[in-house]
Amino acid sequence: MSEHILIVEDDLTLAANYCDALKDRGFEVTHRCDRVSAEAVVAESLPDMAIIDIALGSDKEGGFELCRLLRARSAELPIVFLTARDQDIDIVSGFRLGADDYLTKNISLAHLQARISALLARSKALRGREEPQTHLQRGRLALDIERMEASWRGAPVALTVTEYWMVEALARRPG
Repeated sequence: MSEHILIVEDDLTLAANYCDALKDRGFEVTHRCDRVSAEAVVAESLPDMAIIDIALGSDKEGGFELCRLLRARSAELPIVFLTARDQDIDIVSGFRLGADDYLTKNISLAHLQARISALLARSKALRGREEPQTHLQRGRLALDIERMEASWRGAPVALTVTEYWMVEALARRPG
């Protein structure tokens, strides 16, 4: 399943370019022109990434408001501002609201795609970090990882530390 990217951009020509380029790279892309319709998309389900313009039509700070809402919904969601506004105050505001990146619209599509791929890879790696396992079950084999104990069909199996590590390594990578 491909990653879902929400693009919130009021310039239809630019949005079409971004959408086409990302779809060509295999991403699922949803485009919205304003904050209200973008919030409706997010209310249904969070995308894997949001790319937001700051000024959305007459809503001059709409992107900032959307970023605030998205960050409140998810601390891990990659959020990128892609905007014409390049003043320090806007950039600093974007990062303070929780954006992961702040790009100006003069960026090349290749550079944009590279930044998107990097952020999605980092996000995926962070989501992949799970709490350490305390038990591992493989068929009739059960391992208590904290105690370094193994059992087969419920009966304890006496193993040296090295033997236990070997069994655990094999159990973690079946096949």
